[in-house]
Amino acid sequence: MILSLVLILSACASPSPQFFGATRYDTTLDGVRFVVFHDGARAQVIRLGYLDRQTRARIPELMVVAAEQTTGCRVIPNSLRSRIPGDTGEAQLSLRCPDG
Repeated sequence: MILSLVLILSACASPSPQFFGATRYDTTLDGVRFVVFHDGARAQVIRLGYLDRQTRARIPELMVVAAEQTTGCRVIPNSLRSRIPGDTGEAQLSLRCPDG
């Protein structure tokens, strides 16, 4: 029962309060599912599902790619931040978008 609940909740993604009302995109890169919330010059990327420690090392790079591919904006270098240092489940990024 508990395992079923954990699996169901791991498939959900809700934005942080500052991203309520943001545009949502779902994407998969290299077999990893992401949800991207885009609001102006900012994005929040949430990784879905479980990954082992070795696989998580490449996730920050994939988060940048997910944000750029879904929003059409460029991620500002070194802007990726997570609420928990080293966490690969969620990150916020600053964007430079073509329309301003």
